Amino acid sequence: MNKSIALARNLYLYSVKRKVDFLIIGSGIAGLSYALKVAEHGKVLILTKANEDESNTKYAQGGIAGVMHKPDTYEKHIQDTLVCGDGLCNEEVVRMVVTESTERIKELIEWGARFDKNPKGEFDLGKEGGHSENRILHHKDNTGFEIERALLARVHVHPNIEILDHYFALELLTQHHLGKKVTSRSSDTECYGVFALNTHTNRIEQLLSRITLMATGGAGHVYATTTNPVIATGDGIAMVYRAKGKLENMEFFQFHPTSLYNPDERPSFLITEAMRGFGGILKTIDGKEFMQKYDRRGSLAPRDIVARAIDNELKLRGDDFVHLDCRHLDKEGLIRHFPNIHKKCLSLGIDFTKDCIPVVPASHYMCGGIKVDMNGRSTIKNLYASGECSCTGLHGANRLASNSLLEAIVYAHLSATDSIGQFKNVNFCESIPEWNAEGTASPEEMVLITQSLREAQSIMTNYVGIVRSNLRLKRAFDRLLIIHNETENLYERTTVSPELCQLRNIIKVSYIIIKYAMMRKESIGLHYNIDYAKNLVQISSS
Repeated sequence: MNKSIALARNLYLYSVKRKVDFLIIGSGIAGLSYALKVAEHGKVLILTKANEDESNTKYAQGGIAGVMHKPDTYEKHIQDTLVCGDGLCNEEVVRMVVTESTERIKELIEWGARFDKNPKGEFDLGKEGGHSENRILHHKDNTGFEIERALLARVHVHPNIEILDHYFALELLTQHHLGKKVTSRSSDTECYGVFALNTHTNRIEQLLSRITLMATGGAGHVYATTTNPVIATGDGIAMVYRAKGKLENMEFFQFHPTSLYNPDERPSFLITEAMRGFGGILKTIDGKEFMQKYDRRGSLAPRDIVARAIDNELKLRGDDFVHLDCRHLDKEGLIRHFPNIHKKCLSLGIDFTKDCIPVVPASHYMCGGIKVDMNGRSTIKNLYASGECSCTGLHGANRLASNSLLEAIVYAHLSATDSIGQFKNVNFCESIPEWNAEGTASPEEMVLITQSLREAQSIMTNYVGIVRSNLRLKRAFDRLLIIHNETENLYERTTVSPELCQLRNIIKVSYIIIKYAMMRKESIGLHYNIDYAKNLVQISSS
């Protein structure tokens, strides 16, 4: 019997039941900025499964893209986004997000975010792959950390906002929990809040809300190598899928071309694309440039092209990594712009002013996710989604560098505006049964969870990575199904824990990625299937 559907047993009847106007799952840029806006109208509760500042936002090095002044224009940014998305972007969404960029970034600055400026007092705008102009606002090489700091400072002083850290959201509360079955992914499903595991007390609490925002970030840990923090396990995606919400574009998973090659480190340390925008050149380990074989833009081609090119070079040559060469660049400027990368490299005996940086691709960003409309509404009533866990139509088949923080702040604004107009018309659902753990016990061996996680990540990395094939996808599907069934069986008889729930969510998201990849009968953007592809070594005319 599935706990998420049938809760008739009543072993633990916890009295903890809270009600708020706005419930937010996740504490990155999307969740925090949404909270600041809706808090003027009602009570807000933010849940985060780790420390309050632990989010994908915190680790965003490069920056946030936005049109701030000439010679850049909205139209240039729009066209760059459409080209990078390989024909699958929703142009209406692209135009809306890009034209909102200036105001939303100004708002971040008003909230206290500090972006680097040049000696003239103008924003020191960077350039990254796929961009035709310098339009990336940044704070050194830890822009996300700076944005997270500023937003949390504002949130902490707002009397209507409360943050509960180390709360793991388990399931959305819907009609399923009232004994009603929802068999199709229609718009009839309603969200009433969540069940969440309070890891301080190991009790499961029922949190009721009028409006819920899913802002849980990405799912990089479905792969063995990722730049994402350990919390990026696709929890929001999995919860919405189990609740019959619609997803979109899940086959498009972006691999960042340049993570620091250090096999013993997890997650992988990101070497921001801004270093290539600053003038860094990708080379094989014997010092030969290679990107011109793949794209006229060289090392500043969009990420899907660069990642496939590196992957191809490694397979052809049998090397473990390629080099990012910055030795020819201004040393003082390089260290000033990338102090944290400089410090990290030095800790490994690499001085990037004298030595090349060894880099490899790593899973980085999920372009698909919870399908939302232009107000941030999901297909489940009273449930919104923003940030990496959502799919707005902005990215299409491939995300343009530094558009992710922009998308999150714009859609948080749109979701907040719409939520404020809706929440007073939504009543609390008071008749949800308590969580029931009858018949479950503590796991006999944690190795069952850790081994299944390693197996699932290995399947995804080897068969559903940068380059795919029909045979690889079929093999991945068949082998993952075995682990899926074992994990569901373990879940039914084991007391819930973050480790078990994260494994379950990783397997569910992996299954969805494979399913969508098998349905896509073409190579486009981040989905490169050799059974539907032309020669990889082909210079782009872009």
